[in-house]
Amino acid sequence: MKHLNKLFALLLLVGLSSQAQDRDNVWAISFGTNAVDGGRVSAATTIKDQFSQYFDSKAYWNVLPSVSTLTVSKYVGDNFTFGVTGSVNKISKFVGDKVYDPATYTSIYPVTNPGDVMYYSLDGVVKYSFMSIIKSNSIDPSLHVGGGYTWLGDASAGTINGGFGLTYWMAKQVGLSWNSTYKHSFDDSRIVNSDVPSHMQHSLGIVFKFGAKDADGDGIYDRLDACPETAGPKEFNGCPDTDGDKIIDKDDACPEVAGLAAFNGCPDTDGDGVADKEDACPEVAGLKALAGCPDADGDGVADKADKCPQVKGPKENAGCPWPDTDGDKVLDKDDKCPEVAGTVANQGCPEMNDDAEKKLNEYAKTILFDSGRASFQKQTYPVLVSITAILKEYPNAKFSIEGHTDNSGKAAANQKLSEDRAAAVKGYLVENGVAASRLTSKGFGQSKPIDSNKTKAGKANNRRVEVKLVK
Repeated sequence: MKHLNKLFALLLLVGLSSQAQDRDNVWAISFGTNAVDGGRVSAATTIKDQFSQYFDSKAYWNVLPSVSTLTVSKYVGDNFTFGVTGSVNKISKFVGDKVYDPATYTSIYPVTNPGDVMYYSLDGVVKYSFMSIIKSNSIDPSLHVGGGYTWLGDASAGTINGGFGLTYWMAKQVGLSWNSTYKHSFDDSRIVNSDVPSHMQHSLGIVFKFGAKDADGDGIYDRLDACPETAGPKEFNGCPDTDGDKIIDKDDACPEVAGLAAFNGCPDTDGDGVADKEDACPEVAGLKALAGCPDADGDGVADKADKCPQVKGPKENAGCPWPDTDGDKVLDKDDKCPEVAGTVANQGCPEMNDDAEKKLNEYAKTILFDSGRASFQKQTYPVLVSITAILKEYPNAKFSIEGHTDNSGKAAANQKLSEDRAAAVKGYLVENGVAASRLTSKGFGQSKPIDSNKTKAGKANNRRVEVKLVK
């Protein structure tokens, strides 16, 4: 018994450091002492006599002053637990049948010592707790039923059991438990070492529960821990908050730096409504549209990228206004002739006037070809140079080069000759810097005379090349 007492003390210390809730700490162990009433409940013939001396421990209770009861139980759900209880006792007070006492003129239930008969029992118990129903954190009343087997001296018998209990939880995991159980035996007689009478058994002990899992050791069971692998305070259901900003790390976009809930735990140093991690200018208040950077001139280009931060300008020109070098009100970026003043209608290039067009055609009339061929006569080249210069003055203008002949020879031959001569002029102009996209050429043969073909002078006028402005 001395060793059992030491074991009980050790387990009590373990229990005081345990954690408990029925659905988490499903296992419980209870150690304590038990008292057997000596069989009064079966000796008496009335319920009043059976229970009138319920608390008379000196007269009727057999108590073994040591750890004499052990219960192991498991929570099975819905306030129910199932357990197995083993107990040992020594019967030195056995209640006899009711007799008349002439000394007191009353009926009594004599108590005798049957010879310190050993008592053993092994019982299965199903218990229902009312603790959650009464909504208490410390008072735990219960009812229990079950059955078992009892050995009394040389006798043994099965019993059907029922009773009640009360546990006071000194901590969530450690309680002081009292139980009273009526054990009904089916033996008819009450002879020691021959029968096991119906009797009451009481127990008083310490109970503690265990089995809950707390992987991170933060005092919060894994079932209730939102972060079971990482220790954290109860305030955040077991999740850590490294930077102390009241936003748990798993929901914190910046877990190492204190921040604001509006930015998922990230700071906004300059207070411009853009979190530092997304703010290109975290130390200077700016605009959300510019990733938190300022825009002094309001042109939509952040100051740090704006080459003209005090003057509005488009993003395409690094925040500076577009220049208009020739002052023709057509910006250089849109001006086909940025260094020569022109008109808006002609994309910034000058427009050819009637005088310039007349001059161009006067030059064109003096273009001379070798007879019957599309090759230029030598004295024609200065004329071609002058025509080229005029076309370059109007780089945005387009021209049609048209060839014509007199009526000498066959019409088909004249048609081809006019086409070749117009193409020769176009070829020269392209070779000397006039864009081919600006020029077209065609021949009309002898179909469009401008003078009579009956005179030598008239035929000379009909053999011509015209350069016309395409409008």
